[in-house]
Amino acid sequence: MALIMSDVDRFETARPRLEAIAYRLLGSASEAEDAVQETFLRWQAADIERIDVPEAWLTKVLTNWCLNMLTSARARRETYVGRWLPEPLLAGDPMLGPADTAEQRESVSYAVLVLLERLSPNERAVYVLREAFDHPHREIAEILDITEAASQQIYHRAKKHIADGKARTEIDGATARRIVEEFLAAATTGRTEPLVRLLTQDAVSVGDGGGKVPARAKAFEGALAVATFMRGLFKPSAAKRAHVGGAPEIYATTANGEPAIVAVVDGRVVGITCLEVTAEGIAAIRHQVNPDKLVRATEQWAGEDHGEGPLVTL
Repeated sequence: MALIMSDVDRFETARPRLEAIAYRLLGSASEAEDAVQETFLRWQAADIERIDVPEAWLTKVLTNWCLNMLTSARARRETYVGRWLPEPLLAGDPMLGPADTAEQRESVSYAVLVLLERLSPNERAVYVLREAFDHPHREIAEILDITEAASQQIYHRAKKHIADGKARTEIDGATARRIVEEFLAAATTGRTEPLVRLLTQDAVSVGDGGGKVPARAKAFEGALAVATFMRGLFKPSAAKRAHVGGAPEIYATTANGEPAIVAVVDGRVVGITCLEVTAEGIAAIRHQVNPDKLVRATEQWAGEDHGEGPLVTL
């Protein structure tokens, strides 16, 4: 059926929320956009006059499409080259969705997106819909075609899995910048000791290059091993500049609510490093350098003012 303008407007009003749900479920902005577009096609083909609550209908269609994508994504990731990490989103990206509560902010943090990969598709859906979008279990049960009791059980199980990770520290933008500045100052001294002091004893570092850019798939574990790797990573060299096409400019920002280091060459984001901060120090350092997962960040970066400029150029 052909959509009238009011139906299109109704969908466009719902789009930001649908994109935010899809991103949390899939960990990929491009896949989230695909899922929302597929939902629009289903909306376009539906008999809208017979849909009592359009927002609920759209959420159900989107969520179930994402569950199908998650099932196939698990198979694809078995052949993925190296470690698969979510696509980071820079501060201000509307796809990050609601951030009014601590639960909403944590649900889209990079650390939690990594933990969500351990959940089954149903666990992930229940957790996201309940924790980030405050859907009652009655609605979640209708969306997933399960009982309300099952939704509650799945949610508690999923929340326990997430809570089993380290207790993360929520920080504001100014604190995030200070942490990145301290980290970079330590990383560029050429010595490991300053970095070790910033890390937890069991800190880890891992990267995602998608087979297109060299990245350490097997995690470095322990403060000394991570600090040694970071010291080498932030040491300028002609080989590194040749590989990325120039001298990377290093900026401090936030990505998914975590302190982040952005490496930029000629306006192109070539890497985003997210720092997971706990009360004990930096517990995890995750590097996204797969160019396919930096397209959206590059587009956003090009449209923003970056104030004082880079902290350092490598």
